[in-house]
Amino acid sequence: MKRKSTLVLAILLPVQIIGINLLARHSEFVEEYYSHGLYPVISRIMRFSLGIVPFSMGDILYGILIILAIMWLVRRISQKFKDPKIWIPDTLATLSVIYFCFHLFWGFNYYRLPLHKSLEIDNKYTTEKLITLTEKLIERSNGLHAELAANDSTKVNYDFSKRELFETTLQGYKNIENDFPELAYNGEALKRSIYSLPLTYMGFNGYLNPLTNEAQVNSLILPYKIPTTASHEVGHQLGFAKENEANFIACLVTMNHPNKHFQYSGYTFALSYCLSELYRRDKEKADELIERMNPGILKNYREVDEFWLKHQNPFEPIFKATYNRYLIVNNQADGMKSYSYVVALLVNYFDDTRNAF
Repeated sequence: MKRKSTLVLAILLPVQIIGINLLARHSEFVEEYYSHGLYPVISRIMRFSLGIVPFSMGDILYGILIILAIMWLVRRISQKFKDPKIWIPDTLATLSVIYFCFHLFWGFNYYRLPLHKSLEIDNKYTTEKLITLTEKLIERSNGLHAELAANDSTKVNYDFSKRELFETTLQGYKNIENDFPELAYNGEALKRSIYSLPLTYMGFNGYLNPLTNEAQVNSLILPYKIPTTASHEVGHQLGFAKENEANFIACLVTMNHPNKHFQYSGYTFALSYCLSELYRRDKEKADELIERMNPGILKNYREVDEFWLKHQNPFEPIFKATYNRYLIVNNQADGMKSYSYVVALLVNYFDDTRNAF
């Protein structure tokens, strides 16, 4: 009976893969019945049940899975991969269960409607509109910097504990939920990753565990980056699976945050994306706009660059390539390059008269 169940689960793996590929063509169905139907229920149950645990259950689960995978590989090698009729179905059955849980608990959100369609805005924009938004972001960023820094040449410091930063992040979602009901966040499960050190050397700010729905933040990153990183991961929890869309949500939440330090993180985060895109389109204009920025803002940017340079290692490109492939497999055709889509969301969202500065 056990072998029969194993074979059934193994056979269901390719069936699931085919089914997911078919479902990916029906984003309206996913949006209505999963992202706005089943998923919010599953997500709240998981957040309320695991949010009370002070440490990351998802990190522990990953640790167990990694140990089991190593034990499996050692056993296969020691047995010289004998009895493939037994271990191949067992392996496929295990992958089938994990694949099913991944999509049921969170992964179907990759196939929902693109955010620009949900917001009823365009996903294309002119360079002129990009320049206009970039100028507005510089003006607002300069203003916030002047309020928070000693002078225009010093960086903004964040004298918060990590706990305070996490709690203040959640205040941002509370502040915005009346205008954006889909961003209402109940059941807190925002946690420090116990793997912050390896995450740092892999080049990641944080991640969402799709099997436990816990938002994990790399607690070693600079405090300046935690507001947008934590807001990004909570955005994932709320069902915005794509990286570019979670980045836009992070901008939206932090730019509208009541705390000026969080606003500063949000505006300069959005500004960095717009400047990068403008630099690709019109380097001369980008250089001209950068000259208008308070030097202290550039010091905050430089501090982030120096942090990651300090933790570079020869294996980071491998981790990034693996994650890039993961994005492509999960309906983000351009992989990590799709992050630039956040600029289209920003430009068109704020170009709409309903959402002007």
